[in-house]
Amino acid sequence: MADPRRVEFGDFLRSRREKLSPRSVGLPAGRRRRTAGLRREEVAQLAGIGVDWYIRLEQGRTVSPSVTTVDALARALRLSKAEHAHLKALARDGVRAAFVPEIVPPPIRRMIESLAQPAYVTGRRWDVLAWNAAAEEIFGFGQLPERDRNTLLLVLTNKQTRKFYGAGWTDVAKSMVAMFRATHDVWAGDPAFTELLARLRQGSPEFVKWWEAHEIRSTASGLKTMNHPSKGVLRFEHTSFQANDDPALKLVIYTPV
Repeated sequence: MADPRRVEFGDFLRSRREKLSPRSVGLPAGRRRRTAGLRREEVAQLAGIGVDWYIRLEQGRTVSPSVTTVDALARALRLSKAEHAHLKALARDGVRAAFVPEIVPPPIRRMIESLAQPAYVTGRRWDVLAWNAAAEEIFGFGQLPERDRNTLLLVLTNKQTRKFYGAGWTDVAKSMVAMFRATHDVWAGDPAFTELLARLRQGSPEFVKWWEAHEIRSTASGLKTMNHPSKGVLRFEHTSFQANDDPALKLVIYTPV
């Protein structure tokens, strides 16, 4: 069976190739094209690699591109910094252990509990692992079954959360999908991620459309406006931090504006 990460590597190459026009990369349009985007041979030419080699990469074959090749493909496909980093991550070899839910160390739990502003900790699969009283007042994590304490499920499949974000829901949800895609592809094929993906596909038609676009975005701070059912309109600046105890843990803090 093909390595799921290699399949995602090839799918990502194809998705970026189809978004480029010959004119955007300085190539003549040539004869009429049946499909949008660059041809495989054009990407190979721009990257300075063999056409057969590129085709094998895009087909998700078990081949290991060098760092130089990955960098050349990133330049040829005009990848952003986040997309380039994603391609590098997918190209890495190495055996990966099965996903195991993270454990939040007691000092981190005590730290977030001491914060006045809403704060919570998520793991690699975006499961909510710990939160403070202020976050409970806003998001109600403790009222959810443990298997539903996941920020993606909460935003994309929960009708109440959709109302919570109002007109800004689409931007929030679409951005989250692009950020999660970067994490998921590295864990492609893992049962825990496969199960989450199936729930998202089943619970959100929008997710299916956005997922197929294969957009990649890095995590960034931002502003969120929420229409809380009892607290009214709330505006927060949110930012996140990795924990030194375990880089898989991400601390998210919401600062009232």
